Amino acid sequence: MAESVSYREHQEASAGQSVPCGVVTVSDTRTSKTDRSGSLACELLEEAGHRVTFRTIVRDDPDGIRGAILKGVRSVDVLILNGGTGIARRDNTVDIVEGLLEKRLPGFGEIFRVLSFEEIGSGAMLSRATAGVFRDTVLFSMPGSPNAVGLAMRRLVIPELAHLAWELLHRHRQN
Repeated sequence: MAESVSYREHQEASAGQSVPCGVVTVSDTRTSKTDRSGSLACELLEEAGHRVTFRTIVRDDPDGIRGAILKGVRSVDVLILNGGTGIARRDNTVDIVEGLLEKRLPGFGEIFRVLSFEEIGSGAMLSRATAGVFRDTVLFSMPGSPNAVGLAMRRLVIPELAHLAWELLHRHRQN
C-alpha cells in the first residue's frame, strides 16, 4: 500500500496554481457599480494570482441563484457566492447551494462563524455560511457584507483555494 501524501505535500503540489474562479453576488439592491463585496472578492482572488472568469449579480430568487450556479460551474473550479446567507425570508442562497452540494465542507461555515464571533460577537450565529463541491467545482457561500467577504476570503478561501482545486483535479485524474 502506498504511503499517504501529507497535507503539507498537497499544499506544496498546488502552490502557485492559478485557478479559474467565479463570483456571484446575490442581492435585490446591488448593481455593478455598488457591488463592493463582489468587487472585493474579485480583487483578492486576482491579487492571489487567480483568474476571475465569471462574475454576475442576481436577485435573491431561488431560480436566479440556481441558474447562476449552473452557468458558473461550467467554466470555473471555484465559485464564490456572497449574500443571502442570513435568516430573513428573502435569504435563499444557502438553501439552493446546500440542495446542490455533492460533498460538504462543514469546516468552512464552522470556522467562519468562530472568526466572525471574534469580530462581531453573538451576531455571528445568524450566518449560515457554507461550502462544498458540486460538479467538481468548489462552492463557497458567504454573507454579503464587505467585512464578511474580506474575512472569509483572506482567512479561509484564499489560503486553501489552490489546494482545493488541486484536490479535485488530482482526484479526477486518478479516477
